[in-house]
Amino acid sequence: MNKAIAHVNPQNSLSLLSLGAQITARRKVLKVRAQSCAGAAGISRVTLHRIEKGEPSVNIGAYLQVCEALGLNLALLSSGPQELSQEKKLKKEGSSNNDMPHIRIQDYPQLKALAWQLKADMLLTDDEAVGIYERNKRFLDLNQINDQERVLMQRLIATKGMEHLLV
Repeated sequence: MNKAIAHVNPQNSLSLLSLGAQITARRKVLKVRAQSCAGAAGISRVTLHRIEKGEPSVNIGAYLQVCEALGLNLALLSSGPQELSQEKKLKKEGSSNNDMPHIRIQDYPQLKALAWQLKADMLLTDDEAVGIYERNKRFLDLNQINDQERVLMQRLIATKGMEHLLV
């Protein structure tokens, strides 16, 4: 064990365990063998195993490589007072500013399926939603898109240039 890591914050440890579990779950949902995932990420099978266990001694770059290989978006997300104040601000502005988070994940079935690792009641900006759709378009089930989500996607195509999606 690396002696430079003498103490790991318990909250960080829980976050890494959660991240590792999400990576494992995504790999299994996609039915990707560990060896194949490790190869696609450019890491060893042992390193992948350590990532899936949430070990803090693994380089953050390795975590990012695995997330990219599995089509996951690893982002810093805030929750709490800031998120609530943004929601109140949106209600006052009538959700007209597309740069502010206003797309609730749970309102769109395919978006929710693609962004399974995020909280369902989380709000996204147009750019964040476009990123999720485009990064995960190979997993999009066009037969499961409801009218509300189709309207959202058509608006995103018109305003953000998601021309590669067929809706």
